[in-house]
Amino acid sequence: MENFEHYVYKTEVNWSLLVEGLTLPVENQVIFARNMGTFLQRGESKPINIYLNGRSYPAQIRNVNFDARFKRIKDTLQIRYPHNGSLARALQSSFPESNNFIVRQREIRAKGDRSIIKLPDEFKEYLAIYTTEYEDSYIFETISASDILLLKQVVSMRPERVLESNFNYDIIDKDAGILEDERIVRIRKLNRKIGDNLKLLYNNRCQICGKVIGDEYGAHVVESHHIDYFVNSLNNDASNQLIVCPNHHGIIHEVNPIFNRKKLIYLYPNGKQEGLAINKHL
Repeated sequence: MENFEHYVYKTEVNWSLLVEGLTLPVENQVIFARNMGTFLQRGESKPINIYLNGRSYPAQIRNVNFDARFKRIKDTLQIRYPHNGSLARALQSSFPESNNFIVRQREIRAKGDRSIIKLPDEFKEYLAIYTTEYEDSYIFETISASDILLLKQVVSMRPERVLESNFNYDIIDKDAGILEDERIVRIRKLNRKIGDNLKLLYNNRCQICGKVIGDEYGAHVVESHHIDYFVNSLNNDASNQLIVCPNHHGIIHEVNPIFNRKKLIYLYPNGKQEGLAINKHL
């Protein structure tokens, strides 16, 4: 089944995910939107199978854009499973740091307080969701706080360009040990698939120059770049990635320009400013 996995969504663990389900913003997920558009219409729901750690759990996926009362322009999908059922308990066991922290905070907060409990950085954990070759089967993969701690140790002091080469081209850096631990492999795979999803979104065009490199040779050469360098941020979210041609990628790492997120422009040390020719996700 792994050969058919396509990235859908990465979300931070919260109380809802630990007990009953989560919401998928499908407008940001190219592959998932294509898959779901073929069989799930507004207001419809469908039973699905969730695979977590090799075990299958029953769940339901539904399009919650039921009628005009919601006034949603785009469809919104939810994955739901029985409240504190077998899948919920499996997730709670997979995310002990998040679960224990949230449970403690819920016990001590004021009665009637329904505000969202935000996890401190050291407790943040993530769930990645993938489609499979079957439209009714999805894979949940966990990234725990201990996984992130190990990743931090592995990438510490590693050159950013080497890490991004690993993410983009499957280059094996044996000295870094980045491919040796199964937990690191999961995070590396997720990073690669998020980048691949964005490459599809931009049809392999560089967001800065708008060009498709290699077209005349029957090839498309484009790379994902971390705006806040991964070695420092450990942030592989789509919001921290740009799709760029190798030329712009090399220049960025050579001179380290500042990216202005508000204006979506790069500010180079020599005074040059360069904006994005294409932007669909930032």
